[in-house]
Amino acid sequence: MRRLTVLGTCGAWPEAGQAASGYLLEYDGFRLVLDLGYAAFPRLLEHCADGQLDAVVITHEHPDHCADLSALCRARYFATERGARLPLYCPPGVIGRVQAMEPTEDLLDVFDVHPLPSNHRVGPLRLDSAPLPHHVPHAGVRLTAPGLTLAYSGDAGPDPALSQLAADADLFIAGATLQSTSAKSGDPYLMSAVDAGTWATRAGAKRLMLTHFWPGSDRARSTADARSSFSGEVIAAEEHMAFTF
Repeated sequence: MRRLTVLGTCGAWPEAGQAASGYLLEYDGFRLVLDLGYAAFPRLLEHCADGQLDAVVITHEHPDHCADLSALCRARYFATERGARLPLYCPPGVIGRVQAMEPTEDLLDVFDVHPLPSNHRVGPLRLDSAPLPHHVPHAGVRLTAPGLTLAYSGDAGPDPALSQLAADADLFIAGATLQSTSAKSGDPYLMSAVDAGTWATRAGAKRLMLTHFWPGSDRARSTADARSSFSGEVIAAEEHMAFTF
């Protein structure tokens, strides 16, 4: 099975009944979670009942992308059988940010940390990453394996690196935090749906999934905005949505 499941779609904080950024990628039995923002962990447990993962990738240290790393740490730390440390790929700052919420349990007892942006072999997947503009150090992510190319902009602003990051991607998951009908959002650290569509077009991505919606945003409008700059399929991410490769 090669499937992406959406755990959370909200930017900044989760709306009622929803969660902040989080995605579960399953590839032939290998399970990787991509970001774990507010309320994403309980949704992960709905799709991965035993909570067992093979790797975690976090794009940056803002809590709407990493807060539930603390919950995952506790679940593994206090498990009857903790097992080997879980590979965690993240930029500098993530461990310190999450550790600040945990005064007694050491995250390094649970996670084996590898730096981003960098390139790694993660089980059957190749992980390539690039720095993208944001308010804190941020890594855009590209995951590839036979039959799968997945790109994720996280919460970053528009940048030429997106052309290579999402080149010919089967699915490009892009933040659409801002609502703007202009060709460019004008914000160097965040993207609008129009921006997302523009970079999906430049990269030659096959499908575009919009996510990281600011609470209260009109998601139908964001989808229409993206379609104005991208001729391929545009999907507005929803919690529990599954995409099969």
